Amino acid sequence: MLTRQSLRRLPISSRLLSGRVYVPSHALFPRREMATPAKPPSPNDIFANGTNAYYAEEMYRHWRQDPKSVHASWDVYFRGLDKGLSSPQAFQPPPSLVAPPADGAPALYATSGGTELDDHLKVQLLVRAYQVRGHHVAELDPLGILDTDLADYRPPELELSRYGFTERDLDKDITLGPGILPHFATEDRKTMKLGEIIKLCKRIYCGAVGIQYVHIPDKDQCDWIRERIEIPKPWNYTVEEKRMILDRLIWSESFEKFIASKYPNEKRFGLEGCEALIPGMKALIDRSVEHGVKHVTMGMPHRGRLNVLANVIRKPIEAILNEFSGAEEDEPAGDVKYHLGANYVRPTPSGKKVSLSLVANPSHLEAEDPVVLGKTRAIQHFEQDEHAHNTAMGVLLHGDAAFAGQGVVYETMGFHNLPHYGTGGTIHLIVNNQIGFTTDPRFARSTPYPSDIAKSIDSPIFHVNGDNVEAVNFVCQLAADYRAKFKRDVVLDIVCYRRHGHNETDQPMFTQPRMYKAIKDQPTPLTQYSKFLVGRGTFTEKDIEEHKKWVWGMLEKAAAGAKDYVPTSKEWLSASWQGFPSPKQLADQTLPTRRTGSDEETLKRVGKVISNYPNGFQVHSNLARILSTRGKAVEEGKNIDWSTAEALAFGSLALEKIHVRVSGQDVERGTFSQRHAVLHDQETEAQYVPLNDLGSSQARFVVCNSSLSEFGALGFELGYSLVSPDCLTMWEAQFGDFANNAQCIIDQFIASGERKWLQRSGLVVSLPHGYDGQGPEHSSGRIERFLQLCDDHPHVFPSPEKIERQHQDCNMQVVYPTTPANYFHVLRRQIHRDFRKPLILFFSKNLLRHPKARSELSEMVGETSFQRYIPEPHPETLVSPEDIKRHILCTGNPKHFLRIAYL
Repeated sequence: MLTRQSLRRLPISSRLLSGRVYVPSHALFPRREMATPAKPPSPNDIFANGTNAYYAEEMYRHWRQDPKSVHASWDVYFRGLDKGLSSPQAFQPPPSLVAPPADGAPALYATSGGTELDDHLKVQLLVRAYQVRGHHVAELDPLGILDTDLADYRPPELELSRYGFTERDLDKDITLGPGILPHFATEDRKTMKLGEIIKLCKRIYCGAVGIQYVHIPDKDQCDWIRERIEIPKPWNYTVEEKRMILDRLIWSESFEKFIASKYPNEKRFGLEGCEALIPGMKALIDRSVEHGVKHVTMGMPHRGRLNVLANVIRKPIEAILNEFSGAEEDEPAGDVKYHLGANYVRPTPSGKKVSLSLVANPSHLEAEDPVVLGKTRAIQHFEQDEHAHNTAMGVLLHGDAAFAGQGVVYETMGFHNLPHYGTGGTIHLIVNNQIGFTTDPRFARSTPYPSDIAKSIDSPIFHVNGDNVEAVNFVCQLAADYRAKFKRDVVLDIVCYRRHGHNETDQPMFTQPRMYKAIKDQPTPLTQYSKFLVGRGTFTEKDIEEHKKWVWGMLEKAAAGAKDYVPTSKEWLSASWQGFPSPKQLADQTLPTRRTGSDEETLKRVGKVISNYPNGFQVHSNLARILSTRGKAVEEGKNIDWSTAEALAFGSLALEKIHVRVSGQDVERGTFSQRHAVLHDQETEAQYVPLNDLGSSQARFVVCNSSLSEFGALGFELGYSLVSPDCLTMWEAQFGDFANNAQCIIDQFIASGERKWLQRSGLVVSLPHGYDGQGPEHSSGRIERFLQLCDDHPHVFPSPEKIERQHQDCNMQVVYPTTPANYFHVLRRQIHRDFRKPLILFFSKNLLRHPKARSELSEMVGETSFQRYIPEPHPETLVSPEDIKRHILCTGNPKHFLRIAYL
C-alpha cells in the first residue's frame, strides 16, 4: 500500500504526475464522494512537466547528498515534500529570507510576482530549457535558408514570458550555482544579470554548435559535457593551432580545385561545401592518439573520399592522380577510385605514429559500417585490448539521407554495448549536406534530425555549422575526449551543403533551384576563415596567399610524378597479410595442398576437455549425458558426430595458436541444440567454455550469441576476418534461409571483395540446409544462389590442371559436407593453406544426430585431408559395372538416405 512515508522514498520524478506533484496517498487516490472540481495548475508547478522532471530529479540528487549544494529555494521545497506537503505548499521562501507571517495571516507562497527565490527557480528552468531545446534555434545552416531540424518554430520554453519575466527583468541579479552556469562563478563574482545569462545560453547552445545530450540517463556524462561547454571560452586556439587548422583547410579546398582543373569531366564526388571535414577529422585523430589510440579504422561513402584519402590517410596524391589518368596497374583493383580503401601509417603533430585504415566500400551506402566495427574489434583482440578499448577506434562517415534511411545503421549501432561486439565507442561524422541526391530532407526522414536514431543508444549528438571551421575542430576534439572518457559512441552532425550536383556532371538546379542560387553566392569556408583571421590580425592576406600558392605548387609536383607512379597492392593490404601471395601471384603459381589431419594425442586431449567440466559445476542432466557420449566417442575413436568433429577442429586449431571466433544467433548452444559450446550451471547460471580450458598456450576461442541481426552481424564478422590470416572466423545463420537478410554483404564483399579491392578473407559462412525444415522459410540455404555467385566459367569444363588449382582460383568455395570428418577437414583447411578464400558451408540439420552420419578418429589424423569426392565405401556390394544403369552424384543429406534406401 502506498502511504505518505513510502511515497517520500520515491524519486522526485516518480511523484511528478500530470504536471503537478502529489505526495499524500489521499491525493493520489481521492474518494469519489469527496471529489472537487479540478483546480488550474499553480504557476509554481511549471517545472513538473516532462521536460523538467529530469532536472528536478537531478536537483533532488544534489540535495540528498548535500542540502547546501542547491539553492535555498530547492532546499525548502524538498524539505516540504519530505514532510508530505503538496507542490504549492512545499514551495515557499525560507524564513531566513522572507519574514514569517503573523499569527492568523495566510502563508506566503512564491508566485510569478518576482521574489528572489522565485526568480532563481525560474532562471534554473530557463537555463535548463536552453540545455534541452537550444539546438532547435542554433545557427547551423551555412546557407541560412533551411531549418536543420525541419521545424520552423521557436520552442516556447525559451521565451521569457513562459517564466513570468519581462524585458524589465533583464537587469536582475541572479546567483550562479547548480543549474545556473556554475562554471562562470568566481571568487569575485557570484551573480550575473539575467540578460547576460540568457546571452551566454544563446552563445553556448544556440550558436554554431547545437548539442543534444540531456536524453543521456547517466548524470556523470551530462555533467562532463556541461563542464566542457558551459565555460567562458569552450575553444580558444593559439596562433599555432590556428595556423594548423588553416593549413589543413587550404589543403582540403586546394585538392578539390586542383582535381577539378585537371580532370573537369571526371566524377570525383568532391567535398566542396564541407571542406572543414578534413581539419576536423585530423584533429579527431590527433586527439585520439594522445589518448592512446594506435589504430583508426574508417568507413565512409563516396562523398569526399578522395580528399580523405589524400589529406587524412595520406595516400600519395601521385597515386590518386595516376588513377585518374587510367594508367595500367600492377595489381588492378576492379572498382571505381572512390570505392577503394587504403592502409597507411603516418605521424601526428606530437610525433606519435598511428595506423590508418579506410575500408573499401560498395555503392551500397552504409554497408561498410559493421565491417569497420568488426575490424576494430579484431585489432583490439590481437592487441589484447578487448576490455579497455584504448588501442583501436572506429570512425564512420555518413551522409544525412543514408544515416536516417539505411537499416544497417541501427543494426551496427546496436553492437556498441554487447560484450563480444563492443569497441569502446565509434565516432560518427554525418556530412549533412541537407540533400539526398535530389531528395529534400522532408522526404528523406521522419525525424527532426538525421542523427536522431543515435538517441536510441544514449549517444551525445553535436550539431555544428560546417562553415565554422574552428567549431568543427572543437567538436571533433570534444568527441575524441568523450569517447576516451566514457567508451561510448558519439555523433557529429556537420551541417553543410553540396556545392555541385550529386556528381560534378549533374545539374542540381532542376530540383533545388533556391538552394543552389544561395550556394552560388556562398563564400567557401576557407574564404570565410581567412577573412576572420585577417580581421583578428592573426595572419595577413599575404601570409595566406603565399601558403595557398605553396600548396598548389605541391599539387603540381604530385601531378608531374603521377605519370611514372607505379601502385602496388601494399597500399590496400595491412602488415599482417605480408607473405601471402597477391591475387596476381596466386594466378601464376599452383600451391601445394596441405594435409589437414591432426595428431591423435591432440584430438584425444581436446575430446577429454570438451566432455568434462569443473568439480561442483551443475550441468543439466541431459547435457551431462551428451558430453559423456562425446568423450567416449573420441576416446574409442568411433561414432564421432557432427558437433564433436567441429569441436575437435576448433580445439586443435586453438592449440596451434589460431584464434577461433564463432558468432551468430544462438550459436553458443546451437539453434538445433547441437553445439553446447557454453555450459551453464543449473544453480548459479555461471558459464564455462571448455574450449578455453585446453591449456595456457592455446589461442582464445570465442563463441558468442549475436543480436538478432543478419546484415550487421555478417558484416561485422567479415570485418573481423580481414585483420589477420591467423584467425578462423565463422558466422552461422539460424536457418540458411535467413542469410538473404545479409545478401548485400554476400554479394558485395564476400563474393567480389578480392576481385574489386584485393581484399582477402577466410570467413566461414555456416548455413543450415535441408528440406526437413519447418516450412518454406526454414528449409533451404539456397545453394543454387551461391553457386551462381561463383566465378567459374559456366560453359567450359575445366582441364585436370584447372581442377587441381580450382580452389585457389575461385572467388569463394561452396561446400556441403557429407561426413563429420570432412567437416573437420574443411574447417582446418581454411587455415592450413597459403592463401585465404571465403567458405560457404552448408550442413544438414538431419545429419547432426543421424546414426549413419558418423566418422572415425582415424579419418581425422595423420596424413588425412579434405575429400572432394567420397567413393562408394562398399563397392563389393554393387552389381557388376556393366549392369549399373544410373550414377548419382550427391552431397550431404541425400547420400545417407540413398544408402538407407539401397540397403
